[in-house]
Parts: sequence; structure tokens; C-alpha cells
Amino acid sequence: MKTKHNLSDKKIAILVTNGFEQVEFTKPKEAVESAGAEVHVISLKSGEIQGFNHFEKGDTFKVDNTVDSVKADDYDGLILPGGVHNPDTLRGSEEAVSFVRSFFEQHKPVAAICHGPWTLVEADVLKGRTLTSWPSLKTDIENAGGKWVDEEVYCDQGLVTSRNPDDIPAFCTKAVEEFAEGKHRLQTA
Repeated sequence: MKTKHNLSDKKIAILVTNGFEQVEFTKPKEAVESAGAEVHVISLKSGEIQGFNHFEKGDTFKVDNTVDSVKADDYDGLILPGGVHNPDTLRGSEEAVSFVRSFFEQHKPVAAICHGPWTLVEADVLKGRTLTSWPSLKTDIENAGGKWVDEEVYCDQGLVTSRNPDDIPAFCTKAVEEFAEGKHRLQTA
């Protein structure tokens, strides 16, 4: 994937654990790496993580760092792949939730696709934000103070979201753009 944005000075974290939708991990990773970014796979435990292609086991991938050994300060942006099991497990980890919350506190860009926003709900970072996701997360997002929209890709002050694997091309393009832009300050009314 060719991009007009250069991320050669950026370091991007992908927070993921077993049960992620493989293409929602591999395609965004390839996109930011193609733009020049250094990418670290962050998980709850060291070793390897298991991807899935819907309900079938996919490939395994090497973990670079555990979430308890890194800080948002170390990265310029964050990617949160979907899959049902992956974000559901991550939102049960205080270290993972705190790591995600720190990106928002530092106004750094975050890209979450499909079920990925579940971790954002748990991190309590959606009040006043507009985003999209897999449709079954709509109520959770609204209950967390967010506004849900049914769009291919939606960006709100550096938060890039998409609904499902069909949206990956638009998701990757917008994520790379936001990572290139860097920190986003919330506008005041």
C-alpha cells in the first residue's frame, strides 16, 4: 500500500491479544509499516498471539512487548484491532485499559476497528466523541457518552474508527493520515 504520508519518525503500538480478527491486525500493521513507522505488537503476555479469520484459527504472531512493560509515552499512536474475544479480554485488564486511556490523555491518535472500541468504552474516553464500530457496540458506545454513526470510517479529533473488515482500506488510509498529523488537541466550544 503506497501512501503520501511519511511515518518514518513514528512508533506505533498495536494492542492485541488472542482472538483478534487477523485481517484487522495485519492490514493496518502493513499500512503503517509501508508508510515507514516502527510498529510494536503489545499484548497481555509475552510469546505469540493467535489470530482468527472469523471463527477459524488463523496465524500466530510474535509479541514485542507486554502491556505492563510499556507506556503511551513510548508511542506516537495506537491501533486496536477487533474480533470479539480480543477487545473483551483487553477491557478486563487494568493495565491494557490504563495504557489505552493514556493515549487519550496525551491527545495521541488512536485507530480502532470493528469490536476494538469495546476497550475504549472501558477506558471511559468516549464522552462527547462520535465514532463507528461493529453495530452491536452501538448501545455500549452511547451508554459511555459517545455518538454512534454507521459510516465506513469516522475520525473525531484523532480517533479513527471503522465498522468491519470491508472498511479496512479506508480505515488504513485515515489511520496513517492521523498518525502523520500527530497529537490532536480537543477543540473548545
